[in-house]
Amino acid sequence: MADISSNDIDAAFMRRAIELAKRGTGAVNPNPLVGAVIVKDRRILAEGWHERFGELHAERNAIKHFLENHNADELKGSTIYVTLEPCCHHGKTPPCTDAIIENGFARVVIGSNDPNPLVAGKGVQILKEAGIEVVTEFLKEECDALNFIFFHYISTRKPYVTLKYAMTMDGKTATSTGKSKWITGETARRRVHEDRNRYMAIMVGVGTVIADDPELTCRLSGEAEGRDPIRIICDTNLRTPLDSRIVATAKDIETIIATACTDDEKQRRYLDMGVRIITLPQKDGHIDLVRLAEKLGESGIDSVILEGGGTLSYSALKSGIVKRVQAYVAPKLFGGTDAKTPVEGKGIDEVKDCIRITDISVTKTGEDILLEGEVEYDCSQG
Repeated sequence: MADISSNDIDAAFMRRAIELAKRGTGAVNPNPLVGAVIVKDRRILAEGWHERFGELHAERNAIKHFLENHNADELKGSTIYVTLEPCCHHGKTPPCTDAIIENGFARVVIGSNDPNPLVAGKGVQILKEAGIEVVTEFLKEECDALNFIFFHYISTRKPYVTLKYAMTMDGKTATSTGKSKWITGETARRRVHEDRNRYMAIMVGVGTVIADDPELTCRLSGEAEGRDPIRIICDTNLRTPLDSRIVATAKDIETIIATACTDDEKQRRYLDMGVRIITLPQKDGHIDLVRLAEKLGESGIDSVILEGGGTLSYSALKSGIVKRVQAYVAPKLFGGTDAKTPVEGKGIDEVKDCIRITDISVTKTGEDILLEGEVEYDCSQG
């Protein structure tokens, strides 16, 4: 490896840490995805990642794995590559900076800065003050991509909301008779379930529950078996069918109904079925989605994938809670003046008042195409 630059070697080990971090997907929310690799003399001594919320962070996990079969003295002088700035505060686990210092690491290579006010530069400072060489923002863009959800949540205390829908090339989400299974192919549908595993919650409107009676579960199998998201129904007048599949399984899968209905007797029927009720004020004839986002954030829900119909999609965009849009486009045409479209509601009057999507990416998913990007609400420049 003599002809390989030190930077290339660092990049290879950091990319390994990134791959390890991804293994925590769906299990660590609302914590970040973090991976760590311990290296000495260009040889990997141990690896670790944050495996589950409340358990050891990546750095301590890697150290623990090494110490299971080796002497602690062998760690002295090592380098640890970690995708996120090591924590320096006591939470559910002790500070990772302490473990790094105590075990005599000589160098720490860090990918992302941690925006958490409890860390935010303090971890780096503590390590430097201990005489450790610290490299920051290494492969920052790749490391940042792991934790767009965490960065948003820790900064705003509101969930990162992604609006997802599948449509035909002529912009229809169902036929003129309301049929929508299946617009996209198996590859795209698997990716949707991978996102259901990644996001803490999934949200739909009561109209979708009444029309489709979905379960809103994560159907991944094998080694990639996923976690069911928390299910949220926006139901202003509390008319979700008690015999719907979501309500029937509420004691097994956490389920929330957000409503403006204050009828105690009516609410009790759902509470008895295991549903959690969030009562909210109305805004424009629907529940106040901004207040709902605040409530969800307060309860520790860091992310929501919105899979509702066109009415809820429009309300969510109008309220400003949507941060990202995922549009799966199938190579099909439905036609139909009255066929459903992804975003309905009143819509806008002037082109300049549009909601723009920026940082667009295009991904081929089987026979379908995924278009996704960040939401930008100020379109006055258009």
